[in-house]
Amino acid sequence: MIPEASEQILKCHDDYTPVRFCVDSGTAVGAQLFKLKEGSACSWVKQGESFGPDKLRSRIEPWLTALFQSEHLSVLVGSGLTHALHGMATNNGLPGMRLATFGAYKDEIAAEAKRSAEAAGRGDGNIEDQIRVTNELLRGLEIIASKETGSEQDVSRLRSDLTRVLSDFASSILKGEEGVISADRVKRELTFNYLVSFLMSFASRSGTRDRLHLFTTNYDRCIEAGADVAGLRLIDRFVGTLAPIFRSSRLDVDMHYNPPGIRGEPRYLEGVARFTKLHGSVDWVDCNKIIQRVALPFGAQDIDPYLNTPGLKDAGAMQIMIYPNASKDRETASYPYVELFRDFAAATCRPNSTLICYGYSFSDEHINRVIEDMLTIPSAHLVVIAYGDPLDRIMRTYERLGRPAQITLLIGSHLGDFRTLVDHYLPKPAIDQTTFRMADLLKARWGAVQGEGDVSGTESKSEGDPAL
Repeated sequence: MIPEASEQILKCHDDYTPVRFCVDSGTAVGAQLFKLKEGSACSWVKQGESFGPDKLRSRIEPWLTALFQSEHLSVLVGSGLTHALHGMATNNGLPGMRLATFGAYKDEIAAEAKRSAEAAGRGDGNIEDQIRVTNELLRGLEIIASKETGSEQDVSRLRSDLTRVLSDFASSILKGEEGVISADRVKRELTFNYLVSFLMSFASRSGTRDRLHLFTTNYDRCIEAGADVAGLRLIDRFVGTLAPIFRSSRLDVDMHYNPPGIRGEPRYLEGVARFTKLHGSVDWVDCNKIIQRVALPFGAQDIDPYLNTPGLKDAGAMQIMIYPNASKDRETASYPYVELFRDFAAATCRPNSTLICYGYSFSDEHINRVIEDMLTIPSAHLVVIAYGDPLDRIMRTYERLGRPAQITLLIGSHLGDFRTLVDHYLPKPAIDQTTFRMADLLKARWGAVQGEGDVSGTESKSEGDPAL
């Protein structure tokens, strides 16, 4: 069942089934109160009773704080984050992955893209489906052209169309970045402040714990920009300074520091995370069978000038690594995607592991299978945070998995809203040693005061004081 636009879905803590609620229409204007929907029940609020964010925070924030302290923590970020940041900075939406226009074989491409998207439960499909189908068609035409004369023209036309579509797609990604970085100064600073708080809520782990593993399906560099602002150090598979090269080796490289006055006892540096872009990036270029990250500024207006360098001769839109397979696994089984998905599976499919999905629609089956395998481990936990579920992919996946005790849901325009999430429900972006010490201190003092009160009360009764 597809959730209504105003419906919120919450399942956390001891909720066995998802709790559905919506805005209380009987409250005053400006008051943010909710009521349970008919047929929905839970242990923490009664049917017909109004409740607000404070009630929700008392349930959600401690639960997420406990999950974030799991031995292994991973975060999977989808396009919902980019849409939220762009909307906050510009008050406008992103164009999204609109369907492209092809000249050659446009009807065949559109029909096959729609068929494969519907088979995967993604509606009419998007530009990724078109690019995948076009790549397959182009390869088939190249095989035919090698055997038959006269087919070279069809190959040339289709390759020209694909190059144009990829170039336009890369430009739309950069345009989204430009919208964030070129926004009004006040809005831009507010947007990045929220992004920093969002990232550090996950990355604020003590150095002795396993590093945060940050995964994204996005092609843009909003996460990298936020990490730069936050001072968060990202470790990925690229090695080098002037021209970083993608390496296949999985060395557990980490960052340490030597405390002053102590020799031979390096300690783990805090504020470090491992970073993987599962579907490639707008600044990754395939040149001579080597994946290189080019020095493309955030929000650049055009990528072509940055490809015009001696080391990237003949590189163009066809060499930009932004066209992964969106439905089948054929392309993820080739370099470099196989390495990236191995990292994802290795990081998540471990005991005492928590995976937080934000802004991910569960439309990529190759990712969903890894998540399903992760939940076969009893101590693993999945947290899904989304602004909406228009295609009902999230709830269908939840019901199919059949592991309610291992899944937390925060779905809706309130629970999944980026600003609301940071303001009310995510743990504070700081290593929480101070809070723990304060809690221990208050517990000790409260226990002592209560004990003294019990003793004094006993003495007064023994002295025969009149009862008041």
